[in-house]
Amino acid sequence: MMHALIPGPVMVVAIITNGLLAGLFFVFSIAIGPGLRHVDDRTYVRAFRMINTAILNGKFLTVFFVAPIAAAGCAVLHLSRDGSASLPAVIIGAVCSALTFGITAAGNVPLNHELDRAPINTDHQRRTARQRFETRWNRRNLARTLTSTGAVTFLAVASVTG
Repeated sequence: MMHALIPGPVMVVAIITNGLLAGLFFVFSIAIGPGLRHVDDRTYVRAFRMINTAILNGKFLTVFFVAPIAAAGCAVLHLSRDGSASLPAVIIGAVCSALTFGITAAGNVPLNHELDRAPINTDHQRRTARQRFETRWNRRNLARTLTSTGAVTFLAVASVTG
């Protein structure tokens, strides 16, 4: 009986956490990135460094780690259910969630560290730091926006198809 009750709450957690990430990355894609595109290099680098520092907090890190774990947990729980019509959607959602985690950990985070370590004492250094960072980071953010949106979409579909 307990096994039958577990998938629902795990699915809810997976949908909420992946949805929060999708929303965050979407906001960066449609508002923060485009807004910062119009500021000077000094402001851009200082603002992004402050964002990088602010986001490393317990609330974000909890959501960031729980999202793929809960999605994978949903997939494992659905694998044990015979004939689950939602299994393909759950698996795709879990893969998308894992990809989001991977893109962030292997792509965006190293770029954040690179920007944080870049020398920025002169206009040329700030321009170089920004040029090495901005386009690459935004491309990876777009990719994780798509994968995190895919995760929440497929998990939501799975939750209604049973």
